Amino acid sequence: MKKGLLAIISLITAVSIVGCGAKDTASTPQTDGQTAAKPKVYTTIYPLEYAAKRIGGEHVDVTNLVPPGVEPHDYEPTGKDMVALAGADIFAFNGSGLELWVDKAVANLDKNKTVVVNATEGLDLLHAAAHEHEEEGKTDEHAEEAHEHDHGEFDPHVWLDPTKLKAQAEKMKNTLVQKDQAHAADYEKNFQQLTSDLDQLDKEFKEMIAQTTKKEFMVSHSAFGYLANRYGLEQVAISGVNPADEPSPAQLKNLVEHVKEHHITYVLFETLVSPKVAEVIAKEAGVKTATLNPLEGLTQDDVKAGRDYLTIMRDNLETLRAALK
Repeated sequence: MKKGLLAIISLITAVSIVGCGAKDTASTPQTDGQTAAKPKVYTTIYPLEYAAKRIGGEHVDVTNLVPPGVEPHDYEPTGKDMVALAGADIFAFNGSGLELWVDKAVANLDKNKTVVVNATEGLDLLHAAAHEHEEEGKTDEHAEEAHEHDHGEFDPHVWLDPTKLKAQAEKMKNTLVQKDQAHAADYEKNFQQLTSDLDQLDKEFKEMIAQTTKKEFMVSHSAFGYLANRYGLEQVAISGVNPADEPSPAQLKNLVEHVKEHHITYVLFETLVSPKVAEVIAKEAGVKTATLNPLEGLTQDDVKAGRDYLTIMRDNLETLRAALK
């Protein structure tokens, strides 16, 4: 936990204490012609924001704490973020070690007002890939830095398997129904439509994979374990679960040799982190590069173009189709 968050936690505690006696307007029917306030939903990553907006529709206000273009592994909330979060009716976070700051933030929320949703709780999770490029003889400073980048035992990138995003979305739907029963029928209807869309996406991936000749792809960091596991693929990752990890020169050499020996034709990098290591490997191996989007967050260009989870995942499908030829 970085310095400065303790001060933010103190601030959020003070705000929570002040608000403890406040009436929960989001779930309380209004009288005298007044309209009930929309439930305020705060999320930590784009896929949860997408699910909340699809299910909640016009009945909810959804805010994603991580701004467009920011890598969620490195994000830390500001004081303003934490004050806003104190007013949330629902706070949904991914869990499984993705948000290093979230436990202390949750501990200081008013549980009588805010329903907290750990979106990976109860899911069948994959173990995180070993940090293969940690080397012997590290100094204490390097060891401490590695600890900062350690996101725990499990791989948190579950949403890249559409069936697991569906399970996360169901948690969101159930929470919205609990918090706002007046619109329960709409939430159920919207969830069923989202479920249908995710099932169709899953079908398209299966059909594409059935037509490919290769099953192995190389990516800039190991975010695609759930996608690979769902469709019988194997990801070869340049870095670990955290994209800030980088391989040593010796490992770079091994990766270049792996590309050549396994006839890999693309090295895939992502949108929110530097592509320089992937580009070096591709250049040395004489292969192409392309983007495979882990959907941890949208870029400003994505937002302007109106792109969403489904359109970006279908772009990923076409990228993999080319890479697996």
